[in-house]
Amino acid sequence: QLQLVESGGGLVQSGGSLRLSCTAPESTLKYYTIGWFRQAPGKEREGISAISKQDGTTHYEDSVKGRFTISKDDAKNTVYLQMNELKPEDTGVYYCAAAPPWATVSTMTQAWYDYWGQGTRVTVSS
Repeated sequence: QLQLVESGGGLVQSGGSLRLSCTAPESTLKYYTIGWFRQAPGKEREGISAISKQDGTTHYEDSVKGRFTISKDDAKNTVYLQMNELKPEDTGVYYCAAAPPWATVSTMTQAWYDYWGQGTRVTVSS
């Protein structure tokens, strides 16, 4: 069982930045494709970015492209989501999730992601 822990959420003003972290205290993330998802108030959870285990390929949904950057540090067993130019519509609970290495990052199919963290809340004020 892979336990994921997110951190780094908080309250930030519009235009500000936050960096989210995802780690697995008792396992190794480098064997998985890792995705970041978010759930805005009253909306369904959506995928926003992912990084492939196979070749490090990254994917971003249009809503965050150019503002968010996903990266991983295998030495620290951590995947990051750097979020810049935050907007009020970025508000929500952010989850990291792990999928098998064959998972295609571009589709962000939630059913492929077997392990999920508890989420970290991001609030962007206008």
